[in-house]
Amino acid sequence: MDFNRSTRKETFIPTSSMGDIAFLLLIFFMVTTIFREETGLKVELPRAEAGEEVVRELVSNIYINRLGQISIDDRLVQVKHIVDIVGQKITANPQLIVAFKTDRYTDYGVVSDVMEELKEVNAVRVFLNNDVEVYPGEKW
Repeated sequence: MDFNRSTRKETFIPTSSMGDIAFLLLIFFMVTTIFREETGLKVELPRAEAGEEVVRELVSNIYINRLGQISIDDRLVQVKHIVDIVGQKITANPQLIVAFKTDRYTDYGVVSDVMEELKEVNAVRVFLNNDVEVYPGEKW
C-alpha cells in the first residue's frame, strides 16, 4: 500500500489584468499631480516716456532681405563695400545713426558679416529692427 500523495498544489497568479491596473494607476497619478509653476526672474523693462523725432539726415538705413541682398539707403551693395560707404557717411556726420533692418527669413551669417563691417568703421549708434516684411518669393 502506497499512502503517499502524488498531487502537488501549484499557485496560479492571474496576470491578465496587470496592464490595465498599471495604466489606471498611471492615469490617476497624472491627473492628481500638481506641478509647481515656474516663477522665473521678475524683470521690469523700462518704458519710453516720450519718443523723439530724429532728423532724416542723421539716419542711414541698411536693409537685408532673405536672399542676402544688402541695401544701404536704397543702393544695393556687397558686404566688402560697407566699410567704405558707411565710413564716408560717419566721417561726414559723426552723429550718424545706422537703422539696421532685416527680414525674418534672412540668414544670420549675412547679418553677422554686416555687423562686423559696421564695427570696423566704429558705427556704434546702431538701431536694430526686424519689422521689414518681405515674404518668400518676393524680390526687391
